[in-house]
Amino acid sequence: MNNADVIIIGAGACGLMAARELSRAGRKVLVLEARNRLGGRIFTSPLSQFTGPVEAGAEFVHGDLPLTQAVLAEAGVACQLMTGISYEVKNGYLHESGEFIEDFPLLLEKLELLADDLPLADFLDEYLGEEKYQELRRTVIRFAEGYDAADTRKVSTLALREEWSAGGAATSYHPQGGYSQLIDYLAATAKASDVNIMLQTPVREVRWEPGQANVIAQGGQTYVSPQVLITVPIGVLQSKPDNPGYIHLTPALPEKQQALAQLGFGAVIKVCFEFNFAFWEESAFAKQNGNLAPELAFLFSDSHLFTAWWTQLPSKTPLLTAWLAGPPAEKYKDLPDNALITEALTNLADIFNTSVAYLREILKASVVFNWAADPFARGAYAYATVSAAEAQAIVAKPVNNTLFFAGEGLYRGHAMGTVEAALASGLEAAQEMLR
Repeated sequence: MNNADVIIIGAGACGLMAARELSRAGRKVLVLEARNRLGGRIFTSPLSQFTGPVEAGAEFVHGDLPLTQAVLAEAGVACQLMTGISYEVKNGYLHESGEFIEDFPLLLEKLELLADDLPLADFLDEYLGEEKYQELRRTVIRFAEGYDAADTRKVSTLALREEWSAGGAATSYHPQGGYSQLIDYLAATAKASDVNIMLQTPVREVRWEPGQANVIAQGGQTYVSPQVLITVPIGVLQSKPDNPGYIHLTPALPEKQQALAQLGFGAVIKVCFEFNFAFWEESAFAKQNGNLAPELAFLFSDSHLFTAWWTQLPSKTPLLTAWLAGPPAEKYKDLPDNALITEALTNLADIFNTSVAYLREILKASVVFNWAADPFARGAYAYATVSAAEAQAIVAKPVNNTLFFAGEGLYRGHAMGTVEAALASGLEAAQEMLR
């Protein structure tokens, strides 16, 4: 099938949602995917050394996200509310946590004074620059880097104000059985409408003119269509021509390239550990070591490289996920997996007042998911910069009804950077193409 009405580059949530919508409207759709699997940054990884599958990428449904919840419901996938207690390490002391950001009311008060947008780093210097706010500045920076995967020199303060004022992630849900079920369902319903999906077909060039595009894969195969929808991550679109995974557009689109450079896209490294038992709840462990965290859901640290950890509650699987995001993840992305595992275990040993040797002794399995180093992702998810709205509009604008762009980083709603944003952007792009 070398010819189609529409070619979609990328079989993640965005690409598959668009493919389903277009095919249901009668379009002949071909999806080209670089990886040997579907889903992109959604991947419930079936690793034999773990008791069950592990979420490599997207893991939570944060709050009320109607499109995500609707597709999961269609697929028959229930969402399970995460339960348990949040803890924090503050000044080396592990205890139950209160506000994510101490002095949060003061921060909101200062944020409300802001009329014109600024990068967060500039806002902190201007509005919280006094010595007495040093600890608050440090906490805000770590939170923006850790949760939003953002570079504080670029991220929009007004966007963060809106997010933090709304209390965004107050409730978190796990799709029972894994997020990949959403991908499998979208793919199955798309294929039922005769969508053709080709894996292991990385695209290296799109040669286009108004009304026709030749999509050339790495192996030299050429696919022809009057319309192409590009849904690869912002990190890939921002990459350099000599980078693996880069897609050449011929002729080039310099205005879009300039706009892409204005968008924010954050790095993430996840390290997952399964232990023989949940040592953080064992009284015998506490007698020997000291620090316990019963009913642990989330754990946040102000003094370690890996700033957040979480369990699978209410599931009792003794799985701990370590999280490193933003500029620190970018800095450490070239470390080998064994070094990242050692660093994470060292952080964990310090938090629970034990030894790395002991943790290795009770460790059943470990794995690293380094999205920052992945050539077909080059990061994990987008965040809003000061100039994001204008830049998104430029990138997302169709070119001669021939080239279209979509993805979570181009979604202009409040859920930018989420699975919800990917699904909504794919649906919106498909509807635009049908018009």
